[in-house]
Order: sequence, then structure tokens, then C-alpha cells
Amino acid sequence: MRITTNVYPKEQRRDAWRFALKRLSLTLDEADDATLYGELIQFRASTGIDFIRVTGTPQSWTIDFRDQPATYWLAMVLDGSATVRDAGQELRLSDGEMICGRGDSPVHLAFSGDNRSLIVQVPHSELSARLKTPISGPPRKIATESGAARVFSGMLRSLADTISDITTDQARPVELAFPEFLVTSLLDNAPAKAMGGAAGMRAALLERIFQTIEIRLSDPDLSYQQVAAEHGISPRYLQKLFESINDSFGHYVKVRRLERCRLDLRSPLHVQKSISDILFEWGFNDSASFSRAFREQYGISPREYRKAPPQEQEAVELLRRGRPARKDRARSEQVEAESEPELSPEDAGEDAAGQPDRPMGPAMLGDTGISRHHHLPATPETIHWGYLSKDLKPALHVRSGDFVTIEALTHHANDDHERMVEGDSGVESVYRWDENGKAVDRRGAGPMDASALGRGPGEGFGVHICTGPIHVEGAMPGDLIEVRILDLKPRPSGNPRFAGKCFGSNAATYWGFHYNDLLTEPKQREVVTIYEVEAAGGRLPTAHAVYSYRWTPQVDPSGVTHARYDYPGVPVDPETIERNYDVLRNVEIPIRPHFGVIAVAPAHNGLVDSVPPASFGGNLDNWRTGPGARVFLPVQVPGALLSLGDPHASQGDSELCGTAIECSMTGLVQVVHHKAAGLMEQLKDVDYPLIETETEWVVMGFSHPDYLKELGEDAQSEVYKQSSIDAAMRDAFRKARRFLMTAKQLTEDEAISLLSVGVDFGVSQIVNGNYGVHAVIRKALFTS
Repeated sequence: MRITTNVYPKEQRRDAWRFALKRLSLTLDEADDATLYGELIQFRASTGIDFIRVTGTPQSWTIDFRDQPATYWLAMVLDGSATVRDAGQELRLSDGEMICGRGDSPVHLAFSGDNRSLIVQVPHSELSARLKTPISGPPRKIATESGAARVFSGMLRSLADTISDITTDQARPVELAFPEFLVTSLLDNAPAKAMGGAAGMRAALLERIFQTIEIRLSDPDLSYQQVAAEHGISPRYLQKLFESINDSFGHYVKVRRLERCRLDLRSPLHVQKSISDILFEWGFNDSASFSRAFREQYGISPREYRKAPPQEQEAVELLRRGRPARKDRARSEQVEAESEPELSPEDAGEDAAGQPDRPMGPAMLGDTGISRHHHLPATPETIHWGYLSKDLKPALHVRSGDFVTIEALTHHANDDHERMVEGDSGVESVYRWDENGKAVDRRGAGPMDASALGRGPGEGFGVHICTGPIHVEGAMPGDLIEVRILDLKPRPSGNPRFAGKCFGSNAATYWGFHYNDLLTEPKQREVVTIYEVEAAGGRLPTAHAVYSYRWTPQVDPSGVTHARYDYPGVPVDPETIERNYDVLRNVEIPIRPHFGVIAVAPAHNGLVDSVPPASFGGNLDNWRTGPGARVFLPVQVPGALLSLGDPHASQGDSELCGTAIECSMTGLVQVVHHKAAGLMEQLKDVDYPLIETETEWVVMGFSHPDYLKELGEDAQSEVYKQSSIDAAMRDAFRKARRFLMTAKQLTEDEAISLLSVGVDFGVSQIVNGNYGVHAVIRKALFTS
């Protein structure tokens, strides 16, 4: 997640910054509105550790994780200095120094100058296996001039400097080393009483014993006698130390080895190793016993865990991470001693080095009521190109509250095949088109025999690549589906020549508002501009133009000539175009990533063109549907059948020339089902797409709010002929008036006055057949 105040008008920056900090359990206390600047970049490691880099002008804020008490936190000053205060102490933190505390111990940090800091939130489970004596007392300063803390400080500074670019895989060594460095730094900086009062020296000794065990986990002959001798104590005393924390040497070693095996099973660095190789490397010497122990600890076999998609692996960790309660351990140890079926060779990991062959089914978590994580890739089997339909087979089934990582491909990728298709096996699988046919034949809701205009199957009557549909368990007509957009990132080029770079296309086409109003020759031209989308580098993510070209007649692999940009996914032959690299010099466009299409299936017989939006959502093309937004859609068919697509890196209100910066993206969304009978007051009258951000409600109006019913048999052609901005404005006004009267309990006269003096109406898009106007109702207008 990345947030900067620069994207907000000056008068809104303080509220936006306060909210951004609050989302991460930081409370803004003081700041100068006239000079306020802030930037937040959050990176979450696969183990659940959150790294948050905060940059800002002079200000003060409070670290307060009391709503998440099962955590520890660490704060490090990267640049500048800070005064730290809590209920009982005041400290000075200089450049490079750190302070650490429990989640229930808030502290106030005041920065007198420009500053940069790193906040780390650590789940209790990540330290509990190593820090057997909990951190007690007030937050503790960690000096970093020497020893392990100096190395620790350097590692964290390097992570903070690269936080914009680092990937989950690249961060694995840091997340593995973090608990060990933190524990060691706390030991080196704490008096004995801080580790447990009168038993402080004993607790410190125990922590050093843990370090010895970590170093020697891979030794299958590791014994408590060896460890005791290394620390100059008797074996009996070592056993007593473990008894003091309600554990035993043998159990502790087994749990730590299991955790190391679990991390290796999911690591891409070890994908070529069999499960047997991994378990033997970490000191286990029997496959069957290992499999039983792994299942008891994590509730799943090693082989099933390895085959699970990353999101479901994380769900397993959330459910089962950490040491079982003592009564559960006693029961599991009794079960382990009993006779059990031997592990099959397949479960022992001798098959194909554990390469995943299929996603794990939803049954893995059972009916626990806990949100599940799913991954929905874009493949020829999981997308539908250019149309919506209530008859589509679901690509995924979810329950209310489930999270979905979803891949969305732009239908403009072939505008530059080299940058946006080549080398990316996922995109190539969808876009494959040669003389033998297409991977996805139908593109649009038109006739498959292309008998209408001869463009190709589907005729391009609808153009968007939609991923889904997603069936939502229990959703019925009259209910609402809420799509929470949590993250959205551009998809990097798969071509090694453009490694690490992301690209998008903007096509100024014949359906654009500008097309019949051009000044220069040749008139009625279509122009494609290719953009590079930059999302790294420690500053506001931007896009800049790389080159542009005029559309020339293109012959597709099926032999059809396209004189205009009239059919989606036609490969552009680079030999037929002239590239202009002298385009939009010294211009940078702040990116506003969002889904252009968010739709439930319409209650309509047959296929529905993906271009015109309506009451079911669809091609909304409103840039406010980006990270942090919630989109509410009225369900029209059982299961809702939610689809997402048409990802944009940036778009202005109106989408004037016909397209945005069309850029493939991967998003993280949460799907929430609201039953009609239990809707909260402000949602009870919502029968249209409603967008909610942290600061606004955005009411969507259309020329024809339900055109499939309003315009008769030929609705899908008539909507392009009969739309107007006037009609869209009137629909937006009526819906916004209704929203204020029902959700905010205003009278009609009050609502009309407020709409005129405090609500901004804007043109969402004027190019999608069914024109869109939105009303932006700021939440700050209401004082209670």
C-alpha cells in the first residue's frame, strides 16, 4: 500500500493523512496544515510482519496497537530525530536508533524537522516461539552503536530504502532473520529484570539456549545434553528451564524444525527439492513421523500444503500458526504414540519435486466461518471476453468475507505485443491467435459467425476481458454485493528486455468524444499512445508516454482487415506503423489504478455487451474504484456472478478519447454479501452502483439506468443512439437526492439545497454508449 498527501487538494491533506495513518494504527496528533506533507509505504511479508515507511514534514503521531494487542511493534528513526513519550518516560531517538514495545503500550513520537522512520508490526506468533519470556514493562530503547543491534539496524535501513521495489520472495531472508535479531537486540539492551523480574538471568540464559538450538536445528543428533554442556549447566537444570515455560526440550526442537520445513515447503528457492529432502535437511529422519507431526501442527499434510496456492497457505498459517496449548499437545502426543497408517510415497514427497498441479479446494478450511483466500488467475478458462451473462459457469465460488487475488488483463495488450504480451505465459495463453484459430474465440456479444459486420466471432460488440464470474454463496436478487478493493498493482512485462517495467495503452478511437471534432489533418484519425507505468522509486507513482502511432489497416491472423480499431485483441504489426517518440515530453501522469469493469450478471436472457454500464454495474469507468474503495452492486441473479476487468492505470473524468491508460493489473479484493433483510439504513434503498471511499459517497447515474428493460428488444443497439449527458445528469441527481433523503434523513428541500452548494457532479464517461454522471457527496459535510 502506498499513500501520499500530494494527490489531495491542500485543504483535504490533513484529513487524508490522518486517515492514512489511522488505517495502520498510527494517530496523527499535531501537524502544520500549511506545510504538511506525508508519504506512507506499507509492505507485508509472507509471515504477516508489516513494514511501514513513514516520511513527513514536522509532525507528531502516536503508535497505538491496542486494538491489536497480540502484536509487538518496533520504531526506527531513519532520518531526523524524535522525542518519544509514554505514560512513564520520555526518550530521545536519534538517527538509526530504535524503540520496541508491546501492542498494548502506545507511545507518542514528535518530529521537529523533516523526518523518515520505519514502523514494524510483528504478530505475537512470530516471536512467541523464540521469546518465551514476554516483553514486559514500558517500551524499550535499543541502542544500535554495536553488536547485533547494529547489524539489525543496517538490515532494516536497507529494507526501508528498497521498500517500494522489494518483492515477497526477496524479503524472505529479512522476515526469517527479523525475530532472531530482535530477540538478540532486546537481550543485549535489557537489564535482567526486564526479562522476568527476579528470574531475569535465568530467562536470558534460556534465550541464549534458544539461539544455540536455532543454529543447530539441522543436526539430527542434537540433544539436550549437548546443549547443556555448551552453556556450562547440567542437563537437569536445562530441563528445569524448559519446564518453567511449560515446555520440553524435545517438543521445542520439533516445533522449530516443523516451522523451518513449512517455510521451505512454500519457498520458490526450494521448489526443486522433494519433501523428503527438506525434512532430512532439518533434522527429521522419518517421513511418516514427520507427516504426522506436520498435520498435527498445521492441520494439513505437507503435500497438500505445498500444493495450496499462496493465499490458502497463509490462511493455514493464520489458523494453526504457533505452539498448541498444553492440553492440545498432550492429546496430540497421545495420538502420535498410537498406531497410524504409514505415509504413502506420494505424501513423502517423492513426486515431481512437489510441483503444484491443482489449487486446493475450498473444503480445506471447512465451515469454520473464517475468511478464505483464493487466487483467480486470468486464463482462457477463467475469463469471458466482451460480454456478461447469467448463464456463465462460475470460475470461483466464495463465501461472504472471502478474499480474492484476481488477475485482470487489458484488452489493449496487443497494441504493443512486445511489451504487454510477449514472455508472459498467462497473457499469451489468453491472446493466442494464429492461422489455426484463437484461444478465446468469442470477443463480444455479437453473432459467432460474424454475420453482422464481418469483424470476427462476437463482432467486438463488447470488448473487455472480464475475469470470473465469481459465485457468491447465498446471494439472491434484492441483496447487495460489496466489493472491497484492497490493492491493485500493474502487471510487469514478461519480456526480459523490459524486465521490471509495466506498460499500458491509450487509444484515441472512433468512438471517442473528440473524433468528429479534430482540428488538424488527417482528420478522423485513430492514435495509440503507449505509456510506461512507474510504481516504484520512492515517490508518487506516475506514468509517462513512450511513443505513439496512428492506426493503420491491420490484417488479423484469420485474414480479416481492420481499417479501424473495431475488434479487440487484433495484433498490431510493428512494420505497418510509424512510431513517434517525441510525444508528451516533460509530462507525468499520477497513476490512479482502478477496475473499469465491476459487474454482477444482469437478469437478461442471452449475452450482454460489456461496454454500456447500468444498474448491474459493468463498465463504470470511474477512477474512484481503486484501492480503498468499496463498490456496492444490487444482485440480479442467484449467486450474483461477479466479474472484474478493464484495469486502468489512470483515467480522467469523461475518458474523453475512448480509453484510459489500459494496463493489466492484479488486485486483492474482499467480497461481502449483504442480505436484503439486514441492510443498514444507508444501503436499504440502493438499487444502483454505489461507490464508497473513506471520504466520499459516489452515486452513479446513467442516461438509461436500466437500459435492458427500458429500451426494448433492441436495447443493446438503441442505448448507443439514445444516450445523452442531460439524461445521465438527471439520473444522478435523482439518485443522489434519494440517497440523502434515505441514508441521511434529509427532507427533499434540504437535499436539493445541499446538492447545489456542497455536492460535485462530474462526467464519469461519455464513450460507453450509456453515458455516466456521478455525484460526489463528501462525508465531511456531515458533522455527526
